[in-house]
Amino acid sequence: MRGCRNIREDPTVFFIVLWAVFFLQGMTPGFWTPGLTNILTARGLGDWVPAIFIVTTACTLVSPLIGGALADQQVSAERLFAWSSILGAGVLVAAFGSLDAGWHPAWFVSLLGLYSLLNGPSWGFLALISLTHLSDGMRRFPQVRAGATVGWVAAGLVTSYILHMDSSPASGYASAVARLLSGVIAFMLPYTPPLGRRTSLKSLLGLDALSLLKRRDPGVLLLVTTLFSIPLSAFYMYAPEMLKVMGDTHPMATMSWAQVVETVSMFLVGAVMVRFRLKTVFICALGISVLRFAMSTYAGSSGQISWHVAGIALHGLTYAFFFVTAQVYLDRRVDPGLRGQAQGLFAVASTGVGPMAGALVCGWLRSRCVTPDNQGWALFWGVLAAMIAVCFVIFAVFYHEQGREKPRSTETDPAG
Repeated sequence: MRGCRNIREDPTVFFIVLWAVFFLQGMTPGFWTPGLTNILTARGLGDWVPAIFIVTTACTLVSPLIGGALADQQVSAERLFAWSSILGAGVLVAAFGSLDAGWHPAWFVSLLGLYSLLNGPSWGFLALISLTHLSDGMRRFPQVRAGATVGWVAAGLVTSYILHMDSSPASGYASAVARLLSGVIAFMLPYTPPLGRRTSLKSLLGLDALSLLKRRDPGVLLLVTTLFSIPLSAFYMYAPEMLKVMGDTHPMATMSWAQVVETVSMFLVGAVMVRFRLKTVFICALGISVLRFAMSTYAGSSGQISWHVAGIALHGLTYAFFFVTAQVYLDRRVDPGLRGQAQGLFAVASTGVGPMAGALVCGWLRSRCVTPDNQGWALFWGVLAAMIAVCFVIFAVFYHEQGREKPRSTETDPAG
């Protein structure tokens, strides 16, 4: 049976099931990503942190476009998500099991890379399913996407206060359980058929989406997304480390403040997208992000951890208003047969090229700025704030917002 038609026919049930899948999808990285640096450092493997981020992001350069092409041309998106989640759960168990067993860290790096290949297209699959079946998707997609943020918060709280695994590989096993459940529940989602067709090897590989780079506004958005993702990599790599240095005993729980604010922002961003020009939404997100990194800069110079925590919280707002708005924008700016590939190209920029460059840049920058006695954090965050300011200028100057977004079904067309 292709999907569950009764769920599609009942919008409330569909929303709940989809929200649950997003919740578990968000829990999966929430158990281990914020604490990865501390997990490795506790085992004397802190020098491997940049390598892990480089390998995992490099793997996401390949799979999102291919996954998007499969969803556009060959296999329904809900089945692709379900099976990749089930396989990914097994790989997570193997990865953290190798770390727990004390194997050479190359095993951990390689297995996380394999997981990244499977996970790379997953957010695009969920966006495609959501924006295909949700009525008034512009408003409802951010609300259902909030499930992932709530899941991330829940994972951080459970890890710190119930399981007490802030620096333990066992957090990876909890992540695998969440991933497995998300895949099982995904079989209940409605059938999301491929709407395009394969015409060449290029289309099979998802390279047709590269045509978006030739169009001014989508090209500028994807370029700025890539550049913006470079300094954002420091949020996951080094914000928890700075918390620990400044005396926080539960850094993973503190990192969850970003997701708390992000959850609230998800329920606002839909209304904001309808009310204001999308360029205004993007510009505000970039400007607030500059402020957010400036707060961490001040924390590094003053030694006041509250400024760093405030910056972490503000991160959630900027993430919701920039990245979720970008997914909705792309869904409405491409032909139906190219929607999966467009989401895949966005994933390549936001979780592949940008973060891979970010792992290199942020790792190098930390080594140059932060001394062994943990001085120099202000310079580190200050340089990153300047990089985001450059993104702000590029977007403000070159993005013109030509035309209006394409409405789907009964959705409200945003001001353009």
